Amino acid sequence: MTAAVALLDETGDESAITLRSVARRVGIAAPSIYRHFSDQPAIMLAVVRNAFAELDERLRAAVEAADDTPRARLTALCEGYLEFAEAHPGRYRTMFGGFWMPDPGASSVTAEDLGALGDASLRRLGDALQECVTAGVAASTDVAADVVVLWLGLHGLAHQRAVAPSFPWPPDIADRLIATLAHFTEE
Repeated sequence: MTAAVALLDETGDESAITLRSVARRVGIAAPSIYRHFSDQPAIMLAVVRNAFAELDERLRAAVEAADDTPRARLTALCEGYLEFAEAHPGRYRTMFGGFWMPDPGASSVTAEDLGALGDASLRRLGDALQECVTAGVAASTDVAADVVVLWLGLHGLAHQRAVAPSFPWPPDIADRLIATLAHFTEE
């Protein structure tokens, strides 16, 4: 899996990750890789799971480093998300918008495997938004729906920053997006 992640980071292209390319990278014969991964989607699932674990770790660390207020923790979490996307563009694209989307009926990857991707990070984001509502610093009346809207906003900003780096982004765009979509009620 480390070799597959390295290939993704080097090329930024999930199509570069094949059973042969990974076997070549680790110095084994291609058939030997089948002991570890049954097919290419299985390798990619491992890579994507690992990337989501890294994202969740980044989010956990961001929250722990933030001031001890619900608003500061949610803001830090959102900023950590954007920082991860910027630091790992190939992984991020593969996690959320790459060409890797296996057919559960035609590979070793199941619909349950795909459905569970990102659960921990989204739950962390939802918990932080709920803490803001409970503390009275966010006016969301539907946290479950608003956390999806917040994630979509973060994802959209991360994607657009990656594909339009020369756009004159307002310096406070992330803060404005987060404050609006989190329904913050105070500064």
